[in-house]
Amino acid sequence: MQKSFYAQAAQRYHDANVAALRWLVGRPVPPGGFLDTKMHSITLRDYGPADGWRGPGFTYGWIQGRGLEALATFADELAGRDSGLARALTERAQRLYRVLEGLMARTGHVYFCHDRQLHPIYPGPGETVILQDTPADIHTYSDAFAAKGLLAFAARHQPQDAGRHLDHLYRTIDAIEQGRFQIDERSRLCQEALARQPDDLGPRMILLGAASLVATATGRHKAGYAMRFIEHVLSRHLDGPTSLLRNVPGGDACNVGHGIEFVGFVLDHLGAQIDPDLLRTLERILAASFAAGFRGPGLVLSVSIGTGAVLAPHCPWWSLPETIRAAALLHRLTGSDASLAIWQQADAAFFGRYWRGDPPIAYQTMMADGPVDFVPATPDLDPCYHTGLSLLAASRAAAELATGREPKAAS
Repeated sequence: MQKSFYAQAAQRYHDANVAALRWLVGRPVPPGGFLDTKMHSITLRDYGPADGWRGPGFTYGWIQGRGLEALATFADELAGRDSGLARALTERAQRLYRVLEGLMARTGHVYFCHDRQLHPIYPGPGETVILQDTPADIHTYSDAFAAKGLLAFAARHQPQDAGRHLDHLYRTIDAIEQGRFQIDERSRLCQEALARQPDDLGPRMILLGAASLVATATGRHKAGYAMRFIEHVLSRHLDGPTSLLRNVPGGDACNVGHGIEFVGFVLDHLGAQIDPDLLRTLERILAASFAAGFRGPGLVLSVSIGTGAVLAPHCPWWSLPETIRAAALLHRLTGSDASLAIWQQADAAFFGRYWRGDPPIAYQTMMADGPVDFVPATPDLDPCYHTGLSLLAASRAAAELATGREPKAAS
């Protein structure tokens, strides 16, 4: 029975990713050469100029960096399985690489949102447009995603550029550790904002997602910063009695999806070489986060650590593929019934409630009564990043398990 699930899951994830990638490269290429995934996930209507910040006049640096990482990764992954699609992905990635690198060259950064002239902007009162400040020493999530995407492509196709993009990624890592990383990109980037922002686990969690990429680009088994980030999160954010990760040390709120994403990134980076004690800790975090957050159609955005109450009831799509990845990678190492149960529940919820199939996209957000028009971060639909890269890791684990190999964590 389990081998049947593994084989079916591996094929399901592959098929979903191939369909989504074909949809992605088949989308019209807007002026400038960026990716266009500006489609309403419920109505399937392309956003237009009347849709304001959701429309084609605004380019979100977050999404473009994520899309480039996905395109580069899947072009490499599919080269031996679907050469035609791999070529299409490489060609699209090459074009996006050039425009994203040009955007980075303007100020040394990529920003959350850019206008038609590619000036960095953020929303003001009444959805007015305010030009963003561009301090050289402040880094953001957009820097992280852009640097990851540029490095993923350069390491494969532009090796002479890889060092430059690796340096930018390292500068972003340094900014996190030195207090120069601003979490809120929908406000002015400035020292005042840095001084008042909480010590959220998000930046370290997200940059852990670059650890395997850094290791590959540098030829080293481990990225040196990764263990510092893992130890920081576990020592400052882990609530011992509940095994949930606090967003902020001493705070009550827990973003369960971020906790699960943290588990997946650590497992993806360390693999079978993971310390057994750390593996057990990750297993507890995954189980606790899923149990606390899986309410209704998917995982809620936030829960109270003290009471277990739901603090933010919206259920975004992205946390389910992240759960599939984390649970699959954990199960590959431990073979535990608990990790398999979480994997199967997340799989059923995502493909049974969120995945549309035709077209191959997911509803962005669900509530108890069904899909709702709520944008978790950017209006652009996922360019095979959360969904694609998570399912890719899970499909590899599932394919390995389907062969009957034993769990292989270090003892």
